[in-house]
Amino acid sequence: MGKLSDVKMFVLDMDGTIYLGDRLFPYTRDFLRRVKETGRDFCFFTNNSSKNREAYLEKLARMGIVVPPEKMLISNGVILDWLREHHLGESAYVVGTPALEEDFRQAGIPLDPKAPCYVVLGFDTSLTYEKLRLACDFIRGGAPVYGVNPDWNCPVEGGFIPDCGSIAALVKASTGVQCEFFGKPSRHTLGYLLARTGCAPEELAVVGDRLYTDIALAEGTAVTSILVMSGETTPDMLEASPVKPDWVFQDLGELAEAL
Repeated sequence: MGKLSDVKMFVLDMDGTIYLGDRLFPYTRDFLRRVKETGRDFCFFTNNSSKNREAYLEKLARMGIVVPPEKMLISNGVILDWLREHHLGESAYVVGTPALEEDFRQAGIPLDPKAPCYVVLGFDTSLTYEKLRLACDFIRGGAPVYGVNPDWNCPVEGGFIPDCGSIAALVKASTGVQCEFFGKPSRHTLGYLLARTGCAPEELAVVGDRLYTDIALAEGTAVTSILVMSGETTPDMLEASPVKPDWVFQDLGELAEAL
């Protein structure tokens, strides 16, 4: 199976890959079992910045998947690590859910709704016009702006809802400023994954349903990219995309058979 034989760690996307909304795909547990049976390991990584690690661990547990905290990685952690290094002691204005704001507090980053040093845009399902107004005012005033994840939409049961990338596009349309993103497919995330897993690039496989985040993360590297067609990507989208995966499977069940 080519590069699959070198893989020691599967980094699994969540929305559209292991579940959709609150519905666990029927093949997910069998895939995780198969990974272990073949002497490999797995962890989860989601770009979804509307929740924190604890919420995802609880959701997985409700679905019968119990993993230690170090196996649940999230885009929030990527940007927080970078901000602690590059904006130490500086305050932030966060356009995000209470869960994202709590992650900032736990990381020791002060939140300032009046005169922040920088602005962070997340996947904010509690978004209000006032939040957008303040963020745009701060950015026009010279505050740098960062985006947690670039996803345009988040897959849910019954369709999609606007994600962080769409919020950032609105802010750019108003201010003319494009934010830097930190979730998949940024090199910030790749470095974060290599450091957290302890794997060499050729030992890592990124598995997901999105070409422009999951698959693009591995583009130009020795990391193996595996696209599953259980989420956002359609055959037409795959054919038209300049970003191509190393492997394409219908879902994790088909990948389990390949292992």
